[in-house]
Order: sequence, then C-alpha cells, then structure tokens
Amino acid sequence: QVQLVESGGGLVQAGGSLRLSCKASGRTLSSYAVGWFRQAPGKEREFVARIDLRGGNTYYAESVKGRFTISSDNDWNTVYLQMNSLKPEDTAVYYCAADGPIVSGRYNVWGQGTQVTVSS
Repeated sequence: QVQLVESGGGLVQAGGSLRLSCKASGRTLSSYAVGWFRQAPGKEREFVARIDLRGGNTYYAESVKGRFTISSDNDWNTVYLQMNSLKPEDTAVYYCAADGPIVSGRYNVWGQGTQVTVSS
C-alpha cells in the first residue's frame, strides 16, 4: 500500500514561487497517475494538475496553466509541483493523490496536505 507525504508549503508573497513535493513510500509510483488538488477555506476541493507517470502526460487546470509545472523524479518516488507567479487566490491546502497501481481515474490514496499562503 502506497503512502504519500506532501511538503514544501509555506508563506510567500504574490509573484513568488514554491515547489511542493509528494513523496511516496511503500511502493514505487511508476505505474500510477498522481494528481495535485487544493482546497481553500469555504470552497470545494479542486483539481490542479496530474501526471501519468507511465507515459509522462500532464494535465493542468486552466487557472494554473503556464504558471505551475508537475513533474517526477527519475525513480518515480517523488512528484513535484513547481508553482510560479503565485497569486493570493492560490492560497489553499494542497493535497497530492495517487491513482493506481492500475490507473482507473479514481484517486485511492491521499496525502495529509500542505498549506500554501500567498500574501498580496
């Protein structure tokens, strides 16, 4: 059973950058898809980005396209979310989630989340 731990959140000024990490333990993520989601206070959780680790395809929400980049390390143990040109509306708890080991479109493992706060 894979477990996920996020890190890298923090407080940053608008226009700044952060890199979030999602580290897997228990097994490699090589056959998984991994997504990043976020939830702001009083709002629904929303999709941010996804990477299919077997083929490398990536997908982004329109609100972050061109600013955020999802990637993985060569060992498929850690998935990153590089966030540039951050805006106050990016403030949220960010979660990573895994879909696998057979990709089905359903995320069945979730991390505990990491807080990102962007000040204006």
